[in-house]
Amino acid sequence: MLVVAVLRGGPSEEHAISLKTGAEVISRLDRAPYRAIDVFIDKQGVWHVRGIPMSPARALSSVDVVFNALHGAYGEDGTVQKLLSRLGVPFTGSGAYGAALAHNKVLTKLMLEKLGIRTPRHALLRVTPDLMQEALKAYRMFSPPVIVKPTSSGSSLGMTLAKGFEEFWEGVKSAFNSSTEVMVEEFIPGRDATAGIIEGMRASPYYQMLPVEIHVPTWKAVDFDAKYGGKTDFVAPGNFSKEESNELQRLSRAVHEELGLQHYSRSDFVVSPYGIYFLEVNSLPTITPESSFVKSLSAVGISTDELLDHVIGLALKRK
Repeated sequence: MLVVAVLRGGPSEEHAISLKTGAEVISRLDRAPYRAIDVFIDKQGVWHVRGIPMSPARALSSVDVVFNALHGAYGEDGTVQKLLSRLGVPFTGSGAYGAALAHNKVLTKLMLEKLGIRTPRHALLRVTPDLMQEALKAYRMFSPPVIVKPTSSGSSLGMTLAKGFEEFWEGVKSAFNSSTEVMVEEFIPGRDATAGIIEGMRASPYYQMLPVEIHVPTWKAVDFDAKYGGKTDFVAPGNFSKEESNELQRLSRAVHEELGLQHYSRSDFVVSPYGIYFLEVNSLPTITPESSFVKSLSAVGISTDELLDHVIGLALKRK
């Protein structure tokens, strides 16, 4: 029997999404050879097993491997990865270094731009006494609409598509609730796409998943509410040309490798008339039946159970 601790919840704004991913993983591990332990981490960062608060070391004292189903800060920024490494417990997903890089949108963009990968132009805002003036300067750098988002959160949390300065300023203040830095980014019109990588799947060192097209009928940018509020339609495989699909797959692998990610990842892009632009990468994709990652797997006959078996195997082999 393989004892798997499933970490879910956590102190980030993506707490609710993590609960869903964790619940799906736990339900899928209700079979031989697994025994799943539900490790709930509350919004204050306290670990619980069967409702009992306990230290991480105690919670993981009898487990063989950890399935990291956390999303956002703490679980996806390198923090819990460092903790698990200190405890000597194998875990799924990227290590601390890759996770931290992927979680920081600015560092990610700078690294990928050196590879020649297109990313939207951006400006960075920090809290200063002259923040409104700095924000106005950044706003004037781009033609509206303008994207505003935190530099270190996932699932498009805190993102605003602003058509005017008043909406932009409100978006800036909102984004600072999720991050100490805020990115102002040009809006690239086009078709939203996402493409995943799974290491070692089907005998491929980097299995390139079919790109998924994201349709958001009532939005012009894919934000958190659009992704998880039932407003998004994920088309797998997406309606892309062969050339576009090949390039999306190539870019998703390049992102995964350049950032030093491990096991699996999912990168978001915009396919525009001027080329394909990278937006952000998720080092721990959401695993629910309605998620783009699972839909892409289903399109090529890979079940969620098969994915979990494979990723847990990768974790146990981690060097």
